[in-house]
Amino acid sequence: MNPYPPALTGVPPVCRPSADSGERWTFGFPGGLTAEVHTRGARLHGLWVPDRFGTLADVVLAPRDPALTATAARYFGATVGRYANRIAHGRFSLDGKPYQLTTQQDGHCLHGGTDGFDTRLWEAESVHTPEWTGVLLHLRSPDGDQGFPGNLDITVSCLVGRDNELSFSYTAVTDAPTLVNLTNHAYFNLEGEGTGDVLDHELTVDASHYTPVDADLIPSGDHRPLPGTAFDLRRPLRIARALARPGADGGYDHNFVLSPHGGATPRRAAFLHAPATGRCMEVLTTEPGLQVYTAGQFDGTVLGKSGTPYRAGAGIALETQHFPDSPNRPGDPSPVLRPGDEYRSSTVLRFSTRY
Repeated sequence: MNPYPPALTGVPPVCRPSADSGERWTFGFPGGLTAEVHTRGARLHGLWVPDRFGTLADVVLAPRDPALTATAARYFGATVGRYANRIAHGRFSLDGKPYQLTTQQDGHCLHGGTDGFDTRLWEAESVHTPEWTGVLLHLRSPDGDQGFPGNLDITVSCLVGRDNELSFSYTAVTDAPTLVNLTNHAYFNLEGEGTGDVLDHELTVDASHYTPVDADLIPSGDHRPLPGTAFDLRRPLRIARALARPGADGGYDHNFVLSPHGGATPRRAAFLHAPATGRCMEVLTTEPGLQVYTAGQFDGTVLGKSGTPYRAGAGIALETQHFPDSPNRPGDPSPVLRPGDEYRSSTVLRFSTRY
């Protein structure tokens, strides 16, 4: 189990040099949540959450060796963009003009390309009120970055609330039509990082449909209703039981179409519960989709902060975002941002306990 960070007294966030040549910000409230954010990748590196007895544990997966955030643990806790998830073959057209993005080994563009926002050093400043404390992170992505058009200015706020909430808010403006789809890619284990897997967690997803995918995880057809499929999580279900269903193939890495979705006010998207500790995490978002990834490809290569190798199911990512490959799917919510408009997205993680 990871040690609790230095005691906080509600003062503004504490900033220290980080091993990845950036900064490490720690902030929170005594007896409640405490978060650690790194400016390399605008990355959530740790989150200490009380269990049903008030015992704090870090519930966010991260590598012991910071260098792995450039390779095997690249997306752990990072802010990913310009476009979270996949764009088929890295190609799309906007206003009749074709664009080619950088692509990964499978030939598709994932999480913004080969040099996405997760690799960048963000600028940070502290925010502190009686009810919220945290950081604002800023980045400029230049025109042509990874093949995307337009200069894009992004601000991400990561704030801890006194009522045990962790809030991510994203804003962006551009000087030319472009695509924007941002999210945080943290993996959670509500029993505590390094304690094993999340297969005994119970998961609920407030979705009406999911997105079938092909072998490259590119959408392969229209959104499919959940009833009768391996992806029906409208009622709480133990993750091990869900993944044992025919068609789940031992793991999820799929987009769920939230119902209802969109709007200016965050609505509940999912609820995660660890019966062993009583910790609960409610996910609320303004985004239309939720990518559920149960880390089925983890193979022990990454050694976690506690010294434990991360194997299949060591954590779960619940990524609030637009749908995969939506620039090439006219029926999906549009990720296009135009000059004079502002991209706005908000996700709140609300923590509680059950006995």
